[in-house]
Amino acid sequence: MNGILPLWKERGMTSHDCVFKLRKILHTKKVGHGGTLDPDVDGVLPICIGKGTKVIEFLSESGKVYEGEITLGFSTTTEDVSGEIVEQQAINTPFSTEQIDQAMQQLTGEITQIPPMYSAVKVNGKRLYEYARNGETVERPQRKAQIDVFERTTEPIWNNETKTQSWRFRVVCGKGTYVRTLAVDTGKALGVPAHMSDLTRTASGGFTKEQAVTLAQVAEAMEKNELGQILLPIEFGVKDFPRVDITEVLWKKVKNGMRLPYEEFGFTQMPTTAFAVFYQEKVVCLYQPHERQKGIVKPLKVLQTE
Repeated sequence: MNGILPLWKERGMTSHDCVFKLRKILHTKKVGHGGTLDPDVDGVLPICIGKGTKVIEFLSESGKVYEGEITLGFSTTTEDVSGEIVEQQAINTPFSTEQIDQAMQQLTGEITQIPPMYSAVKVNGKRLYEYARNGETVERPQRKAQIDVFERTTEPIWNNETKTQSWRFRVVCGKGTYVRTLAVDTGKALGVPAHMSDLTRTASGGFTKEQAVTLAQVAEAMEKNELGQILLPIEFGVKDFPRVDITEVLWKKVKNGMRLPYEEFGFTQMPTTAFAVFYQEKVVCLYQPHERQKGIVKPLKVLQTE
């Protein structure tokens, strides 16, 4: 059983919970996910099975799309609605849509983020959430994040009773972005505490929410012996790489992991990026330019040898 599954992760479950349940449903241990989702967040979670696990890193590299809600008026320990309130400031006068849009616009392009204390980033061999749970604080490393789109999708709503202001948003971003931190930083740009009060991942790994299936649907497909209708081939995981089809003669060299002149793959000039090598309509490996040997390409990842 090899392939890629676009799973819809439901709220209240960790990404690891999904992997654990799928191992039982599919009767296989070789299951991995491409991109963690917090328990309070639902959405698209790419799952790789069998030899498909070899392309997890390439699914994780692709862009992601989220839809959620930002609330001004208080911040929390976790930067989302599940944490304890750490700072509170009444929004007595609501911000205008122009002020909000300007603050969000400041957070597009390549930005610098400081990961939340409740995150899986490692510092000195220990995950930040482990420090946070022990009541410890450590200096967190700054990280670059690519934000292609960060836009408001509804009119802001001001709550006179709670003295808070909320609106929904959409973000298109690169790998490693902390959307919770985007919400907090939007508040900082406006000069007030804020948190992310809701979040759904609507696209990841090249999959959209329309393609995603639930654990219950996977279990049903398994019972009916119809898993092939929802399980995509591992070729889907390399669809963004240039494709090169090879002959049996070249396959004998490729499957042994040989470094080869780029001309053997039909290129008229040295490729500048990695490319996917196909044999008999199946992706067998990824090759990339050799960094030291001129005119030579080398294996980046061997996917199949049979």
